[in-house]
Amino acid sequence: MGIYDTLNEQQKRAVLHTEGPLLVLAGAGSGKTRVLTHRIAYLIEEKGVNPWNILAITFTNKAAGEMRERVDKLVEFGAESVWVSTFHSMCVRILRRHIGLLGYDTNFTIYDTDDQKTLMKDVCKLLKIDTKVYKERALMAAVSHAKEELLTPQEFRRRAEGDFGRQKIGEVYEEYEKQLRANNALDFDDLLVKTVQLFQTQKEVLEYYQDRFRYIMVDEYQDTNTVQFELVRLLASKYRNLCVVGDDDQSIYKFRGANIKNILDFEQVFEDARTIKLEQNYRSTGHILNAANAVIRHNVGRKDKTLWTDNGEGEKLAFRQFDTGYDEAEYIVNDIKKNVAHGERTYQDHAILYRTNAQSRMFEEKFVTENIPYKIVGGINFYGRREIKDLLCYLKTVDNGQDDLAVRRIVNVPKRGIGLTSINRVQEYAAKREIGFYDALKAVELIPDIGRGASKLESFVALIEHFKTDAKDMSVSKLMEEIIEETGYVESLKAEGDEEAEARIENIDELISKIVAYEETCEEMDEPVTLSGFLAEVALVADIDSMDESKDYVVLMTLHSAKGLEFPHVYLVGLEDGIFPSYMTITSEDPGDLEEERRLCYVGITRARKNLTLTCARRRMIRGETQYNRMSRFVNEVPVELVSTGVKVEKLVEAPVKNVYKQAKQAFQTKLYAAQKPAKQFGTPLGGKLAYEAGDRVLHGKFGEGTVKAIVEGGRDYEVTVDFDERGIKKMFASFAKLQKI
Repeated sequence: MGIYDTLNEQQKRAVLHTEGPLLVLAGAGSGKTRVLTHRIAYLIEEKGVNPWNILAITFTNKAAGEMRERVDKLVEFGAESVWVSTFHSMCVRILRRHIGLLGYDTNFTIYDTDDQKTLMKDVCKLLKIDTKVYKERALMAAVSHAKEELLTPQEFRRRAEGDFGRQKIGEVYEEYEKQLRANNALDFDDLLVKTVQLFQTQKEVLEYYQDRFRYIMVDEYQDTNTVQFELVRLLASKYRNLCVVGDDDQSIYKFRGANIKNILDFEQVFEDARTIKLEQNYRSTGHILNAANAVIRHNVGRKDKTLWTDNGEGEKLAFRQFDTGYDEAEYIVNDIKKNVAHGERTYQDHAILYRTNAQSRMFEEKFVTENIPYKIVGGINFYGRREIKDLLCYLKTVDNGQDDLAVRRIVNVPKRGIGLTSINRVQEYAAKREIGFYDALKAVELIPDIGRGASKLESFVALIEHFKTDAKDMSVSKLMEEIIEETGYVESLKAEGDEEAEARIENIDELISKIVAYEETCEEMDEPVTLSGFLAEVALVADIDSMDESKDYVVLMTLHSAKGLEFPHVYLVGLEDGIFPSYMTITSEDPGDLEEERRLCYVGITRARKNLTLTCARRRMIRGETQYNRMSRFVNEVPVELVSTGVKVEKLVEAPVKNVYKQAKQAFQTKLYAAQKPAKQFGTPLGGKLAYEAGDRVLHGKFGEGTVKAIVEGGRDYEVTVDFDERGIKKMFASFAKLQKI
């Protein structure tokens, strides 16, 4: 057996079971790639299977490359004939040979995202679609989702009967497909859809590939969507030698179309399937795995498995609860600094994982201050993000109209119908007269051939001048909010209606928090709050060009980006209800949303090899307002005996609600007792009964009207959760909120 003796008992069973459907439930760090590669080697060398009869499907080119490399090392002859491929590249190879049967030429073009956008713009023009109502990106997402679910334009429209908006999308989808066909082009989704259509309609082609691929293996099966499932099912339906490997507990890509039911229902689709669980983990210590097992067990929609290891128990998980998000960042950066100084670790041994990209800002600033190298994986530096740069350029233009780059960046952001031709004419005029771009804009009526663009440019100048006037009497944070409001910047992002837009809005909220923090610091230090001062501070922390780009850096990333990676020391940060899990999942009517968040937490915990630190803050600034969040329910799901807590920190079991109220009362005590009007006027007597209850409509002085979602009693005050019509969900203390029932 030789090479197979290195496998553990369960891995060996998965390798030796070659005939019929097989589900390998591979827990985190359990050596699934090892199983797949050894299984290919075993089929060729021990079972005498022809290498060209084997197909291994992965999700990324990187994973395919790694698998190909490892198979080549294991198999002496014929390994190059094994098809190791991603779904998309496999489909391209098949379609290049057979797409003529579907009425396309075999030299079809593959449209990338930019090509799709251009085509969608043309379709919207042709159908006279109002792109203010139906954004091109949202239309592209809807079409993509329909294709993932194998819905034709006709089927889509049939299902949308009675829904005007969906009917409109159906029209767009139909025309988009017509144009693609006319251009002999396929988008990325089509590569899979057309291959499925080919197999469904051309029996001989399907039989050819069924005979060609007698043994099929699919990696990361929990991430497959409906069209991928159908493709695999069709290919495997003749010989049924299908081996799928995955972990339902690491299914975290629902927003990209992944369907967890594919792995959960595998045994229903293939009734004679054999299931083998890989539960021995080679990555982490016992305490880390026990914590992961305890958290994920709270999910109902999963296959039961328990990770274990021979690595020993290791150190307990560290838990730290801080007063503020700033304290959290300071502690972690100092902890990393200390570990490296003692020679225990290098920078690259440490990873900071968070739920949303916006959370990186405080850590980045602290790393820059401390001169510690870091790298953001799967994202860009906070101050380098498009939306942050745009809004800072507005502030720079208000503060200093001489910054030509800043003015040019925002002159048509959000879109105002100012074309490149108009901008170039202004630029030429400014260069000739040796004046600044903004000064040229102010004299736009003197610019020759400016034509219809003049009035739009004049409106832009009027807007900036209006902001300049307001900046004299307004705080920087209020000015920022006014700029966002009057330019419609956030509204334009919302209209994009995709996952990325949501993350961008979170980043803008974080920028407002940064401005408020700057103002508070100035007040504490008795220094003037100025727009120039704020921009200078940002310029200092945003200057990471001078950073050491050596390979030894601390890694920062979202939990979604961390899947498949591992680090000796992991910091899982921002563990508060409302952040992780997010408010959207807590308030969602679908319990599956919270289960997906818990799987994300499981992924985070199992990234750690030796040390895992969980952190949260009692209060955190979000959208420039201090919010009091409870400790995340996920922390409470970790058994207390697995955790060591810091000296000044409440024990895990004591951490929930009342400590939050204690903090709030201390922070607001002065204001609370200095209230000029008795609280009962607003129906909020301290310790008394409220004048409203969950479900009531209420009015708030700043946030407007909303619906009370929940009321939690805590000591002498109530925590009220309100979903405001304009401002979304907010938690507040009744005595300060002064809500009036309407």
